[in-house]
Amino acid sequence: MANWKKTLKQVWNFIWNDDSIWSWLVNIVLAFILIKFIVYPGLAFALGTTHPVVAVVSESMEHNANFDNYWENAKGFYVANNIKKEDFVNFPLKNGFKKGDIMILNGKKSQDIRIGDIIVFWSARRDPIIHRVVKKWQENGVYYFQTKGDNYITNPTSIKNPLLDETRISQDKVIGNAMFKIPFLGYIKIWFVEFIANPVMNLGNSA
Repeated sequence: MANWKKTLKQVWNFIWNDDSIWSWLVNIVLAFILIKFIVYPGLAFALGTTHPVVAVVSESMEHNANFDNYWENAKGFYVANNIKKEDFVNFPLKNGFKKGDIMILNGKKSQDIRIGDIIVFWSARRDPIIHRVVKKWQENGVYYFQTKGDNYITNPTSIKNPLLDETRISQDKVIGNAMFKIPFLGYIKIWFVEFIANPVMNLGNSA
């Protein structure tokens, strides 16, 4: 028992008090394990969704202007779809969000999702999509949604192509509903993925 306690004490000191590169690497591994297998599943259970935290990897929800200027440029699509300025101003995250932001999701029930909410959903693409609901209807007891990115330049209308049809999203494709954002923290994930995908390019730009 004394040897066991001594070993545990040595391991503890190595992890928390040692300044070596090996201790640093062990800390990174432990942090990864803690987040992936304890924190993330815990958040998923508490928030009722498989993806409680997502990083924004595109510019499709950016406004790049104050709300009044944004609306003057973007209103055509929304007015044509019976969404008025006074409606939009009361939408969640009415000023959109940016590439690199982290979004916190919950598993909002399909019947409770409203026009103006921001949802994350699966398409034929590898990564899920995060856009704003602009239409909602029900067929044979199943809810369907149409979404559109807020960015009127990159997303002037709802996308419909072989990889992404956001004009008819069935409720089983919805992952979660965006509650709030954490600015820029998602760039950690974006940079890491880009580094893995193209290490030569990223090393060249690291200076």
